[in-house]
This record gives sequence, structure tokens and C-alpha cells, in this order.
Amino acid sequence: MEKSKLERFKTERLIKELKSKRGRGTELISLYIPAGRPIGEVMSVLREEYSTATNIKDRTTRHHVLEALTSIMQRLKLFRKTPPNGLVIFAGYVASDVPGDEKMEIYVLEPPQKLRTWLYRCDSRFHTEILEEMIEVKEVYGLIVLDRGEAAFGILKGKFLEVVEEITSGIPGKHRAGGQSARRFERLHELLVHEFYKRIGEHANRIFLPIKDLKGLIIGGPGPAKDEFVDGDYLHYELKQKILGVFDVGYSGEAGIYELANRASELLEDVGYIRERQLVNKFLYHLARDTGLAVYGDEEVRKCLLMGAVDILLISEKLEAVRASLKCENCGYAEEKTFRGDIKLTRCPKCDGQMVIQESKSLIEDLVELAESVGTKVELISTETSEGKELLKSFGGVAAILRFKAC
Repeated sequence: MEKSKLERFKTERLIKELKSKRGRGTELISLYIPAGRPIGEVMSVLREEYSTATNIKDRTTRHHVLEALTSIMQRLKLFRKTPPNGLVIFAGYVASDVPGDEKMEIYVLEPPQKLRTWLYRCDSRFHTEILEEMIEVKEVYGLIVLDRGEAAFGILKGKFLEVVEEITSGIPGKHRAGGQSARRFERLHELLVHEFYKRIGEHANRIFLPIKDLKGLIIGGPGPAKDEFVDGDYLHYELKQKILGVFDVGYSGEAGIYELANRASELLEDVGYIRERQLVNKFLYHLARDTGLAVYGDEEVRKCLLMGAVDILLISEKLEAVRASLKCENCGYAEEKTFRGDIKLTRCPKCDGQMVIQESKSLIEDLVELAESVGTKVELISTETSEGKELLKSFGGVAAILRFKAC
């Protein structure tokens, strides 16, 4: 895994955690320090804020804000200068379910991109919007599937594929009436088809034109309608210029959107949604054919990683597990163990003494660090696809494609 991907994953998790936290009052501090801003200048601003905060009337709120500011200034003293991308600090007394049982928490991180904005905000929540914008997936693709009876519109953004709208034409099927009435019906039918294509174009313009990071448009359908639509003057010229490909698919509704994303996989191979499906399917291929190049489960994968046999490590983003180092208080016996859910106290297998936790970290971080130490590629797999759901449900969220038979 590229380091940026792991950092992005950690940032996403931290943002989710921060958004769930609330303060008793306006006493949670969010501080964004732009790249290049001198630490001394920041400290001067914080000292002024500290002086202002001494005038807060509510005694508890005043105490909490002053404590948070003190904690931030203490952390800033550890920096000789602002990191290359700037610095983000969240600090404050976070409320719990028990009134009066607030706990001081502080988070310090370097943002994933160069920070240009200064922000100091005291509120009942942490302000994560700037960070969220930084990690937002920028590349977006539009998908349209259609025939003369219906059309569907989808948006593919990173690992997420969403069917946003479906419409129908209401056009009656052709009949074989004879004489002039048949010709008149044919003209009416073609006029209705033309009007439906105009409607498809209007919906596409409304859905896709506002997307500023739209990288391309992919169109598909089961018959000639898709080509008639593309060749006609139905789409806004900006969207027409972004058409990357036109594909034959078997369906024109919601199912067609998913089939179109699959058929266009060569065009979209760098998009997370497609890449994830391909990787998990590659793992399932080796597993089903018993090639010896697929393993799953924390311990089995770990053994193969240590042997240098793993080519690609697949980990579910929804994997909730902890890797802990344990040591016996009596005899000193030590071991590492994976816990799914809460860490449970265990007894020593040697002397039945109490095992004490020395260190713990998420299983995802533990496996990624191990993989990086042996030069193994890592892919974090979302549960936005059926393949991603299967990786988590059927294989415990940890699987590997091997370079050679080894385990």
C-alpha cells in the first residue's frame, strides 16, 4: 500500500471518531495551522485566546477551555517549526454519558495535503470539514444505460457506485398494422423516441454537469438506442466531450449500471471500485481452483507474510480487531494475540498467572506494518461491493494472493 493510502485510511477513521464527540458547551477547540506559519506566531495567538478565555463566566467552561489551550501550547513546544503540510490539532473535554464525567482529549496530526487555511474555533463539536475535503475522492465518472424503454444514471466515485435515478419512456411497442396507419404510427413512434432521448439528455445534464471533478462519461445499453443517443444532439457539449466509451450491456435499468461498470473495467482499472472487485475475484479464482496461491485468516496470512510469500494483502476496511502483546506477571511468558471485539483478560498457558497487555494496536495497522516491512503490496477493501462484503463475512476480512506456494 502507498503510504498515502494508509494515512488516508487513518485520517478517515479519525474523522469519523471526532465527528461523534461532543462537548458540554463551546469548549472543544479545532486549530488548523497553515504550512509555513511560524510556531512562535501561533503561540502568540493562543496566548491571546487564553487571556480572552479567562473572562468566560461559566466556571466549568472557563476551566475546560483554559486546560485545552494549555495542552495545545504544550504540544506545540515539541515542534521547532510547522511541518511541511501544516498542522491540525483538536483538543477539549469530551462529554460522556455520565454528567460531569468529561475527559480531556487531544489529537495532533499533519494533514494529508498542504494546508492553506488558518482556523481557530471553539465550539461544542470538532470542525473536521477542511480535513474531509482534503481526503475526498476527486475523480468521478458518470454512467448511463438506456434503451428505448428506460434509462438509468449512476455515479462512480472511488469505491462507491451509486444509481441515482431511473426513468421510463412509456413508449408503446411497435405493431404491424398495415397501410398508411402503419407509416403514421412509425413516425409517431420515432417522435416519441426522440423526445425520450431529449429527456435522457436533460436528466444527464442536470445530474452530471454540476460535478466539477467529472473525469468521464460511460454509456451503455442492450441495443442500438445507445448509439442513436450518442450520435444525436441530446447531451450538453461539455458532457459529450467527456464520453470515454460506449458498451453493449444486457440490461438498461439499475442492473445495467453495475454491468456497465464491469464491462468498462479496462477504462476504469485505476478506480477503487473496479480494482477492488478484480483483486477479490483474483483471490477467489485461486481459492476455487486450489492453486495454492490463496490464503485467508489472520494467522495463516501472517505466516505467509513472514516468509515473504505474499504478493498482495487484502484487508477489509470494516475489520474490527486488535493485535495485542501479552506478558505473564509471574513467569514472564510473552505472546501476541488477536482479539475481535473487546480485549479479554487471559491466563498464562505456562503457569496460569495473569497475562498483562503490554501493547495493542488495530489489526489493520499491525498487518500493514508487517506487510510493508517485507515489501508486500496492501489493498484496503471496502464493503461497497458484493466481493468486499464476502471478504469480510466469509474470510474474516483478511486474505492474501501469494507469489508462490508456501503455506
